[in-house]
Amino acid sequence: MFKTAWVTDSTAFLDDELKKHPDLYTVPLSIVLDGEEYLDGIDLTAGQLFEKLKTLKTPPKTSQPSVGAFKTMYERLEKEYDQVITVLISGKLSGTVSSSVQASNLVAIPVTTIDSKILTYPLAALIKKGMGWLSEGKTLDYVVNRLETIRETNEAYVLVGSLEQLHRGGRMTGLQFFLGSMLNVKPIISIEDGALTVREKVRSEKKAKDRIVDYLRHSYEKYQMKEVYILYGLHEDQAEEWKKELSRQFPELTILLCPLGAVIGVHAGENTLGISWFNGME
Repeated sequence: MFKTAWVTDSTAFLDDELKKHPDLYTVPLSIVLDGEEYLDGIDLTAGQLFEKLKTLKTPPKTSQPSVGAFKTMYERLEKEYDQVITVLISGKLSGTVSSSVQASNLVAIPVTTIDSKILTYPLAALIKKGMGWLSEGKTLDYVVNRLETIRETNEAYVLVGSLEQLHRGGRMTGLQFFLGSMLNVKPIISIEDGALTVREKVRSEKKAKDRIVDYLRHSYEKYQMKEVYILYGLHEDQAEEWKKELSRQFPELTILLCPLGAVIGVHAGENTLGISWFNGME
């Protein structure tokens, strides 16, 4: 059996199982605050980021890992592994996939780069599935094809904490930002084919959450998925309260709380709250 290394980026939320996994490696994205660069999850936590945002003189920026960072990682892995499977944040939200693909052409070890078309824990959930199949003796082609199939069944709906940060980061058009901020509209942001889009505009956060629950109920009745992920910026208490509400309505579902991390927080804001699931996850 080929010895396989798994690589992801710092936007993936890793639970204890993945943090302790001996064959999983992370390449961090960067955050620039007033000219000073921080490595996501290494030099800066989400809590530290949101505290620093209060006193910034210039808008914060994020940047993908360089081709060189991936090349260095892959050259290191060449000494111990036969192949690498890399699962990364959506290529439509970051250039991280492109950096990995370019680096893979510069090293000897075979590298398969998968665009997850998502981020945070849903990304990590794909990695867990792939690891399981490989350990069962499935082929690389089988694992890649299954992950890419499941990836297409993802649904994600987010109530962004700061439309201004999303707009400044180039993830939301000026018109959408104007409609949301000036007309007291709460847009429900969805991730479709890896890109952010405004799914629906609602007049209040409560109504927006009710609509998201409607989306969840429709999918649950149709697909009977087993777990969903609540995504949040900084305030775990808000996520925990929503989890309690959803658990009452969907007692059979496993509901996991997943912080978004610093890089996503730069664009979304500390009050962001969302939910995601895979309709095709077994």
